[in-house]
Amino acid sequence: MTFPKVVVFINSLIPLALLLWDIYGQRVGPNPLEFATRTTGMLTLIFLCLTLAVTPLRKIFGINYLVKFRRMLGLFAFFYGSLHLLTYVWFDRLFDLFGVAADVVQRPFILLGMTALLLMVPLAITSTNEMVKRLGGKRWAMLHRLVYVAAIAGVVHFWMLVKSDTSLPLTFAFIVFFLLGYRLLLKYAPNPPTNTGPSLFPRD
Repeated sequence: MTFPKVVVFINSLIPLALLLWDIYGQRVGPNPLEFATRTTGMLTLIFLCLTLAVTPLRKIFGINYLVKFRRMLGLFAFFYGSLHLLTYVWFDRLFDLFGVAADVVQRPFILLGMTALLLMVPLAITSTNEMVKRLGGKRWAMLHRLVYVAAIAGVVHFWMLVKSDTSLPLTFAFIVFFLLGYRLLLKYAPNPPTNTGPSLFPRD
């Protein structure tokens, strides 16, 4: 792993370290579970947005080296999404899978959250160069378009969860739809640039 990737890797873990430190120091308010669940959920959306922002930043500002970090950012989005699910299943439901299934059926925002994470599973599994070769470039690129469905489902999940102040979910929604709109512009513009695949976990 190169030094810049080590820097990105360490900085991507800092939010988790700060969260654990705050929980240890009891600085998370009266409901630590809710704080941990919402923090990991927001980190998932942040890393999704960072991953999707790589191509626009590269195309607009010519920062081509950013593509080297896109796979890692995408995997961290999946990592924090998995932690988000784990905090709910472990600390909220105490691994009561029947209770989780009932929540999924009865509470649409949980269904959307589960859908977003499940859509990210095949993207994480196929993130390696070997899987790209096995699937073929076109099929692999089509599969990784699921990232936008996952991102939209995640944003709606967050919006439905918030009861009063919806400024943060709307901010994430604006970012995701802006990045999606940019991709569509590249696709349907008269002379779109090349290499505009929407992969979440691309080859380096």
